[in-house]
Amino acid sequence: MNKLYIGNLSENVTPEDLEKVFQDSKISFTGQFLVKTGYAFVDCPDDQWAMKAIEAFSGNVELHGKRIEVEHSVPKKQRTRKIQIRNIPPHLQWEVLDGLLAQYGTVDNCEQVNTESETAVVNATYGTRDQARQAIQKLNGYQFENNSLQVSYIPDDQSAQGGQQGPDNGKRSGYGSRGTPRQGSPGTGGPHKHQHADIPLRLLVPTQYVGAIIGKEGATIRNITKQTQSKIDVHRKENAGAAEKPISVHSTPEGCSAACKMVLEIMHQEAKDTKTAEEVPLKILAHNNFVGRLIGKEGRNLKKVEQDTDTKITISPLQDLTLYNPERTITVKGPIEACCQAEEEIMKKVREAYENDIAAMNLQAHLIPGLNLNALGLFPPSATSGVPPPPQGNSAAAAPYGSFGQTPEQETVHVFIPAQAVGAIIGKKGQHIKQLSRFAGASIKIAPPEAPDSKMRMVIISGPPEAQFKAQGRLYGKLKEENFFGPKEEVKLETHIKVAASAAGRVIGKGGKTVNELQNLTAAEVVVPREQTPDENEQVIVKIIGHFYASQLAQRKIRDILTLVKQQQRGGSHRQHQHSQQQPEDEEAVSQSQPPLQEQEQQQERRK
Repeated sequence: MNKLYIGNLSENVTPEDLEKVFQDSKISFTGQFLVKTGYAFVDCPDDQWAMKAIEAFSGNVELHGKRIEVEHSVPKKQRTRKIQIRNIPPHLQWEVLDGLLAQYGTVDNCEQVNTESETAVVNATYGTRDQARQAIQKLNGYQFENNSLQVSYIPDDQSAQGGQQGPDNGKRSGYGSRGTPRQGSPGTGGPHKHQHADIPLRLLVPTQYVGAIIGKEGATIRNITKQTQSKIDVHRKENAGAAEKPISVHSTPEGCSAACKMVLEIMHQEAKDTKTAEEVPLKILAHNNFVGRLIGKEGRNLKKVEQDTDTKITISPLQDLTLYNPERTITVKGPIEACCQAEEEIMKKVREAYENDIAAMNLQAHLIPGLNLNALGLFPPSATSGVPPPPQGNSAAAAPYGSFGQTPEQETVHVFIPAQAVGAIIGKKGQHIKQLSRFAGASIKIAPPEAPDSKMRMVIISGPPEAQFKAQGRLYGKLKEENFFGPKEEVKLETHIKVAASAAGRVIGKGGKTVNELQNLTAAEVVVPREQTPDENEQVIVKIIGHFYASQLAQRKIRDILTLVKQQQRGGSHRQHQHSQQQPEDEEAVSQSQPPLQEQEQQQERRK
């Protein structure tokens, strides 16, 4: 995306005029300006210079009485589904942008572009060419607060190659963190050694100490990188005028900790020399997706870190999160050595959470081939860059819902949420639940309360597997964002799926073996309540209780079992004339499947 289109030019504009504009703003370009009547083309050295030119010139520079327009030059055959939205207010909530984009169609992926501008830039890929075209027509020039959005096509390389988007293409990294986290690039062509999660240590330092950390002509920071074998980025241009600046440290866990200690020592010495502060706390930035597990149930993990290191640790509130800032600030107070010990423990928990999420993410990808997991925006950019691609081979073989090319089977799931959260899920005039339904591609309804004083309400979600994953994922996230679960509490919900009464025994397994294996594998609580009366469709309920990934994995495994039962039933249908002779034996097998139901309940009681 290095080639630029320069539009709205006066007939009198010459290549020399355009060269001067670029040179005056110190924007690099390569080759000659190709000037036509009313427009021109030019190449930039790379994507970053192209983005700088767009940000600097488009709508901002007047040439011969006209304000020029600058955007990516996109050949007609590549003007398909991919667009770029610029000049987005940096404090815009993710949910609002999602809803705005969803008005014009299904967004397959969306990722933030790191730029030096104070506003946000996002690349989005729509499901169809018409949806992208409509989004450009409607959103270009759209007034958002005091910002006028700028929207244009960007090249769709997949379209140019005539290729189809595969399972690991078009990742949505969510909206990026402050600064430019290093993007991991998994090598190709051979097995990899195990590496630590590519999660940089992100520090927030007072702006007044940045100069001391860098040192004269960069001598101090070069010394830190050399001694700790790390790469350090000081994001000086971010948040102009802000009291604090982020620093990213890329290295091994040991290298990150060593660099952290050196930075902390420099800040303490600078504070002492300048008498600007009596205490300089250590501030660590961590993506919100990992903070819940850092805190732990009832705050146990965080309390243990505080007790083990003799420090005081606080975490910024969820309300501070925005489109441009999905990170929480972890403030550690104490002596230098104690703060450094706390950093080691905190980042250990963050890396563990990252690795667990990636493992769960890959498992989900294998269970639902082609599922665009990143479309949920659950992971920070540094996480998604290191996601291994799904295994090669016939993905249909792994699919629990029939062969490749068939329409995924519609599923209905009942999720129970706190009654007081209903208003937040519905949103003003039903806007949030409509946006969520469009985003996920699912039908989402909230059932009436069973009683006036009901503490829980049932959300009915209907749609294919990927839609279920998206809808339920956002439901969990919304409840956490709106503080219906405490900052030290993990979101765990009860979910019901219905299964044929005749298949309930298969879910439980002989002596409860299958259900126990399910619980051990997924970390979710799975219960088939005994003494259920099948409904009019001869179905009974399976209860699943757990955090999002545990619940999702349990749902998929149970669906897998049910699909296998259906396949076996279909396979025996052509032997219908033999079935009558085997009927007594089948009935005996069904009757034998009932005792494990009681055994399972007893095991549940013992576990409690």
